[in-house]
Amino acid sequence: MADKKTPTIVVKRIKKVSGGAHGGAWKIAYADFVTAMMAFFLLMWLLGSVDGDKLKGISEYFQTPLKTSLLGGPSSGASNIMIAGGGRDLMQQGMRAGDGPSPVRKPGASDQTEAQEQAEKSKMQEMKQKLEALIEDSPKLKPFKKQLLLDVSSEGLRVQIVDEQNRPMFALASPTLQPYAQDILREIAPVLNGMPNRISLAGHTDATPYAGGGKSYSNWELSADRANTARRVLVGGGLDESRLIRVIGLASAVLLEPDEPHNPTNRRISIILLNKRAEDAAINEGRLKTITLGNS
Repeated sequence: MADKKTPTIVVKRIKKVSGGAHGGAWKIAYADFVTAMMAFFLLMWLLGSVDGDKLKGISEYFQTPLKTSLLGGPSSGASNIMIAGGGRDLMQQGMRAGDGPSPVRKPGASDQTEAQEQAEKSKMQEMKQKLEALIEDSPKLKPFKKQLLLDVSSEGLRVQIVDEQNRPMFALASPTLQPYAQDILREIAPVLNGMPNRISLAGHTDATPYAGGGKSYSNWELSADRANTARRVLVGGGLDESRLIRVIGLASAVLLEPDEPHNPTNRRISIILLNKRAEDAAINEGRLKTITLGNS
């Protein structure tokens, strides 16, 4: 028994050591960080690529998300969602049977109209410059250029022939034109004939009440008679009468100098070369409208 050797027992202990920098845990954390950053920059890009109205719609949606989830119906700002998804439009589910889609304005329609109006305004400015040049070159018009006021208004090119303190166009309280005023109108008539626009003619008085004629004749009648006298002289000077679309008297309702209602310049004749919008309005204004009355 003494010869038997005692067996050697070897105990192997495995010591667990952390991998430290050589482990893979940091990669997972880094991947999470990169993903978060990518989502953040994607969000920033999306927010930067939409206008204020759409951002407001998104903001309203997230302010009341539970209301939409629990109660149903369209969310606040739903009409402003910036990204259109596939499939059926959920916003149309709330439409009643028989309701048609909202009318859609043709793209660029208003832009086209605005461009046409700008082009027409530029043309009016060119006509104004031609008339100004004519006044300077005409021996009959140049002495009275201070009484000839030209401007481009919302209705078109406006030519106003105004009174001066010591040089009225009409006889006192009368629709009779002075000779010099007749010469002005006859000189202008051929120029107006060469322009394609329809013409509106208006007579104006100042705020001084009409002295004679009693209540049956006032500044309204006087201004209308003066406008009609100017029409006759223009036509006699060569103006095509079919170009006239309106001849009216406005008395002192539209003063040139509102702060000085008795100023002589308020007494005037206005000749307006109408733009397209004003011409259409004048035509529609003169049309009769038929009203059908139902049985009560």
